Amino acid sequence: MLLRLLLFVLMLTPAGALSQSRAEVETQFRAWLETTVWPRARARAVSRATFDRAFASTRLDWSLPDLRPPGSDADVPTLQRQSEFGAPARYFRRGALDGATSVGRQMARRHAAALTRAERATGVPGRIILAIWGRESGYGRAAIPHDAFRTLGTLGFMGRRAAYFTDELIAALQIAQAGHAPSAAMKTSAAGALGQPQFMPSSFMKYAADGNGDGHADIWRSEADTIASIANYLARHGWVSGRDWGFEVTVPASVSCAREGPDRGRPIAEWEALGIRRVSGRPFPGHERAGEGYLLMPAGRHGPAFLVTPNFYVLKDYNMSDLYALFVGHVGDRIAFGSGDFDAPWGAVGRMTRSDIATIQRALERMGLDTGGIDGLPGFRTRRAIGRWQENTGRRATCFPTPSMAAALK
Repeated sequence: MLLRLLLFVLMLTPAGALSQSRAEVETQFRAWLETTVWPRARARAVSRATFDRAFASTRLDWSLPDLRPPGSDADVPTLQRQSEFGAPARYFRRGALDGATSVGRQMARRHAAALTRAERATGVPGRIILAIWGRESGYGRAAIPHDAFRTLGTLGFMGRRAAYFTDELIAALQIAQAGHAPSAAMKTSAAGALGQPQFMPSSFMKYAADGNGDGHADIWRSEADTIASIANYLARHGWVSGRDWGFEVTVPASVSCAREGPDRGRPIAEWEALGIRRVSGRPFPGHERAGEGYLLMPAGRHGPAFLVTPNFYVLKDYNMSDLYALFVGHVGDRIAFGSGDFDAPWGAVGRMTRSDIATIQRALERMGLDTGGIDGLPGFRTRRAIGRWQENTGRRATCFPTPSMAAALK
């Protein structure tokens, strides 16, 4: 009877739920390193000595998210919770702004020579380099605790994006082979991003720079190399020397918030002709008026508005978030010019989950409005679609999701 019961349970149990022991998976991981990673590394001129140093005592990191062991269709269990949408105001907390600004000013004085060299070489202002450095690693003060080879090896072996992380692991081995830093110093985030600028290994290979002239790009221990690397990244992504990142503005009611977006650019002088003004009351700089500008309203009518330049979207290349790029530009201005808070406050928009926003996006897509995808994030296309729907239905256009909107569109 017991045997029959066991066979019955096994028949009802999904195959992926019968997981191997961790010891068995660790054995497969070591085999994978030898049969898959080592041949690829050797083909990229990585020596056996470098390979062995990197993985001498490496074991899988089971604490990382989104792991799926071989032969299983189930993820390693992690704590799950309903994901709440982070309203824009949260990104600009007082402590984060003041800390990034005050330490940034100290770093501006301490590393003035390296910042000047980087700005002369690339055209990227030192204040922007500092703001990114501060955001990514607290000017090198934030803990970056993960071993690069353990993290990337784990994600390459049993992460959801295994092929991508295997490529990144090979790049990390090339970095170690080149001697930019000892293997033990090559620390990453839980997502595999390296050092103080938080470059993925493939980005390191393309953009890391030697800022102190020692022949290496040590973005873990060298502030000069970190500064030079951030500047080189932005320059290689198209930073336009001489142009600012953007300006806080007032947008009159006659200008629809649905005009927002990088695909709706026009000369700043034309935006000015529509009634858009700098909140400072000063005119737009003459050399900026002829250049293209883009309306940015990250909280719709519930927060500050901006005219941004192509350089804003270069900042987004570093981290694909409007709020990230805005934080960097704003902190850079605070460091260099003593700028205060944005003139317009961030309005309260109510507590929402990403699933609420996804509900709104689905409804708008059914109406033929482009939201840029159903991801639970109110990017510019979603904000613009909301504005179009509001205008089409006789509502006041705010171009931002609210809890009541989610209920109305269900």
